[in-house]
Amino acid sequence: MAETWAYERHPSVAGSCHPLGARPVVGGTNFAVHAPQARRVRLHLPEVGTYELESRTGSVWHLEVRGTGPGQEYAFEVDGTRVLDPYAMHVRGGLDGNASRLRAYVAETAFDWSGDSAPRTPWDRTVIYEAHVRGLTKQDPDVPEELRGTYAGLAHPATLDRLVALGVTAVELLPIHHFVTEPTVADRGLVNYWGYNSVSFLAPHAPYAASDDPVREFKEMVRALHARNLEVILDVVYNHTGEGGDGGPTIHLRALDDDGYYRHSDGHYFDVTGCGNTVRSDSGPGSELILESLRYWVREMHVDGFRFDLASALARDEAGRVTLAESLIAAIGRDPVLRDVKLVAEPWDASMDGYLVGGYPQGWSEWNDGFRDDVRDFWRGHGGGVAGIATRLAGSSEVFAPSGRPPQASVSFVTAHDGFSLRDLVSYDDKHNEANGEDNRDGHSDNRSWNCGVEGETDDVDVDVLTLRRRQSANLVATTLVAAGVPMLRAGDELGQTQGGNNNAYCHDSPTTWLPPVPEVGWEHVREVVSRVTTLRAEHPALRTTRFFTGEVSDETGREDLRWLHPDGRPWAPDDWHDEGLRTIGMALDGGADAACAVVLLNAGDEPQEWALPDGAWEQTYAVALDTADLDHATSYGPGAAVPVAAHSMVLLIAS
Repeated sequence: MAETWAYERHPSVAGSCHPLGARPVVGGTNFAVHAPQARRVRLHLPEVGTYELESRTGSVWHLEVRGTGPGQEYAFEVDGTRVLDPYAMHVRGGLDGNASRLRAYVAETAFDWSGDSAPRTPWDRTVIYEAHVRGLTKQDPDVPEELRGTYAGLAHPATLDRLVALGVTAVELLPIHHFVTEPTVADRGLVNYWGYNSVSFLAPHAPYAASDDPVREFKEMVRALHARNLEVILDVVYNHTGEGGDGGPTIHLRALDDDGYYRHSDGHYFDVTGCGNTVRSDSGPGSELILESLRYWVREMHVDGFRFDLASALARDEAGRVTLAESLIAAIGRDPVLRDVKLVAEPWDASMDGYLVGGYPQGWSEWNDGFRDDVRDFWRGHGGGVAGIATRLAGSSEVFAPSGRPPQASVSFVTAHDGFSLRDLVSYDDKHNEANGEDNRDGHSDNRSWNCGVEGETDDVDVDVLTLRRRQSANLVATTLVAAGVPMLRAGDELGQTQGGNNNAYCHDSPTTWLPPVPEVGWEHVREVVSRVTTLRAEHPALRTTRFFTGEVSDETGREDLRWLHPDGRPWAPDDWHDEGLRTIGMALDGGADAACAVVLLNAGDEPQEWALPDGAWEQTYAVALDTADLDHATSYGPGAAVPVAAHSMVLLIAS
């Protein structure tokens, strides 16, 4: 140890083996750490002393130090190696090369939650907004400069006003567990911006706090979001830690219980995460750490749900095989603290056998990458007909219905943090990741994007290219919002954010990834499309079905729950699903006896179409609620009328 420590300036007693970590008690702090193979464990308290932990219960070493409390820095030493407490709730610092410069502090747990009420928004009314704490407000002129890019900045009234006006109901935050930058990334002069490299599952990332108390500031943020009826979902990374693989930095778990916390195979770390290690979710120590973390964020931090990064890595048994039914995934769904919060899986990991889309149990929703791919393909004209887009509009029933779950099992998206922004999706055919320092080898190459005729940003082209790009962006986001399932939007898309064609901008903490302060010129329409359709979705049950469609006729209304509409008005024929040249499709959605019907018309073709409205029991007057080719189009159409739909556009009508 490089530091010089005084010895035992405060009295100590044996303390308790539970809970793990550092917890204030009457008159002091209890410290407990799991280290089953350790021969000697010491506790270092700067300005207080160094203590031998001589009390041990099973695998847990413990000690209570009187006269210490919140704000006290501490570290454990295990057989001569200084380690960070994996249960620490307040952590600061990072890595210097492979050397840990992380510091843990006893956290203040007291907080006045009076008046806080979780929104408990039903899944069918949920609209998720995926955002980065720092990037969301870093350039926002309406947020005080000292609060920009922080939890307090997210909680600022100006930020909350924009979120509410947008019509989203849940903010899904990219990782806020304290994380570090990988040495290989730091060596390139870059940083881990996204945060998928956690080192502390119970501590909020300290650099995101404007104050010196990230725990309190995070709680204040949650309380402020709840007051505006906005839920907080955390993107959590339990599949690996920042210790990496062989030769990575020793931070905590490797020194405390390498076999209990990490998977191994043939003398090396078993890696299905692509990050060097995989946390053992089947073992007592590994699963206990994850479950305690989840319960802590629900009970003490009042968050409303979790999105699990590479969740399939948590569904493996002792031998590393995928066994969802007996895994930690199933245990989370049964846990009395966790089963009532929102649980979302990224239903794959970095292995061939980890792709589990549609296979998660009751209570779980899943990222639907098939939705992303089919919607992108349809609007760029590579859909191979309309069967794919129809499946996604109807909730991907062939994927999720077999599990007995409703359409809300699908979290539907066309863009996310990983990949192109919406604007780049319609502006680039190829990725442009040279700034990442990996010779453009990183990031996905199968983007299913379309630059509309010119690669990248340009002003010196036919205005039709820019018009088409803006219309395509509206088509993509509107399709996401009207499809059956839970829509997820990427923060910044509503502002026309571009990352210059970088589809893997994880390593840039700069204006490249920060949201623009105002909508980019020419892209103001996207925010209007989002707010308009989220409002319609909230008002009309036809746009947020909780059951998969059957096509059966209702005794109450005489209408099918869903009718597919061919542009020429004839009944949809089975052969139409196999027409690979077809690039137009419509659907009529029954709202029931007490709610309005909706008609959605999609034309991905190069020519305009005139669409016959549905007949029979569907014959009503329909008003245009959205036309992506003309946001001012507000005409009403009576029974038998033909609705004009421009090329590369979508029209949404509501019965009046």
